[in-house]
Amino acid sequence: MKPVAVLAVLGLILGVCHAHTYHLGECPTVEPQSDFNMKQFLGLWYVIQKTSTSSKCLIYNITQSPDEPNQYRIEQTNPIPGVGKPYHYTGELTVPIPSVPAKMTAKFPLSLAGSADYTVFLTDYTTYAGIFTCQKLPLSNRHSATILSRTKSLDKIYVEKLKSTLSAANVNPFDLSIIDQSGCPKDYDSGIYIHKDTFSAHNIAGAIRNGSESVGNGVETVLDKAGSVGSTAGKVGGKLYDWIV
Repeated sequence: MKPVAVLAVLGLILGVCHAHTYHLGECPTVEPQSDFNMKQFLGLWYVIQKTSTSSKCLIYNITQSPDEPNQYRIEQTNPIPGVGKPYHYTGELTVPIPSVPAKMTAKFPLSLAGSADYTVFLTDYTTYAGIFTCQKLPLSNRHSATILSRTKSLDKIYVEKLKSTLSAANVNPFDLSIIDQSGCPKDYDSGIYIHKDTFSAHNIAGAIRNGSESVGNGVETVLDKAGSVGSTAGKVGGKLYDWIV
């Protein structure tokens, strides 16, 4: 099976976290926060609400990229449904216009639709933040809103403030789902890591040579727990080459 099969299976699993809604026409105009300070925005954020998702224990960690001054990394972590161990999904944030640092582009390795607009529309850096993402599609768009907090809960007054801003930009705040941050794993360091180099030619070749201990076992674990996906996609057998021959 071709490499895209691996991406498709992982995409199904990651989709529970990275939810969007689809709409006709152009992306809504959500204004970025003025006088935005990216350095103050970096660090750990708990996801309090997010568009149309059943995820729980979802956290973001935003860090400076060591390669470029206007590039950042966003690691999204939450438990794999039915498995319990977390997966770490890392994308890249780029600031195309330095004078408007709150308006970025985001690129994730399993996003077949490509990069998306990534806008921080409101934050006080220490308590709350609101993010709006949108991808342009032929004659339509898919977008998502996220409410973040520096702690596992957020006062209702801030939630309503962020939702009011979305509503004023013609983004439906009732599409947001509440993220349960209780009973979450204490150890987020283990699990499966997915980043831009996970499916590079070098890593795939190495996985074939060594029996896919790093990637193949992770795919196998996920598929073992996602029986319905595994039954239609075929038997993995712990070997990545079963998916790419």
